[in-house]
Amino acid sequence: MLQLGDLAPDFTLPTDKGDTFHLADQRGRPVVLYFYPKDDTPGCTAEACAFRDQYADFLDLGAVVVGVSSDSEASHQKFSQKHRLPFPLLADGGGQLRRQYEVPRALLGLLPGRVTFVIDKNGKIAYIFNSLSGAIDHVSKTKEVLRGLASKA
Repeated sequence: MLQLGDLAPDFTLPTDKGDTFHLADQRGRPVVLYFYPKDDTPGCTAEACAFRDQYADFLDLGAVVVGVSSDSEASHQKFSQKHRLPFPLLADGGGQLRRQYEVPRALLGLLPGRVTFVIDKNGKIAYIFNSLSGAIDHVSKTKEVLRGLASKA
């Protein structure tokens, strides 16, 4: 299981915007990497829209926000356009990144889990929040952690 202080596993995945996202390219700024079960489901939509609505706060904190699910790039494009999401959604079709980050399954193993990681500017895991039911809590708790990181800088 990944722990606080571990170096975040590096990866490169396709985005809904038609390009690729490489974690190593983000060094020097914090990254909010949030795994969610599925595009356009009620909880996932609430979470994505909460990140969208508070996106300016994340930018002010110098953070990059990235959503990840196993949905296709086409599904992500529809979801992102429908809800005007300003951040990239990564297509983890085979679930390799989910496994690499050891994101547990939820609801008796029936659903992919909802876990948010905050990766600090040095590439280390600064925070892990695992809650399938608290979709909007991921946003508020993540901002608290980023504020703490900013105050230490």
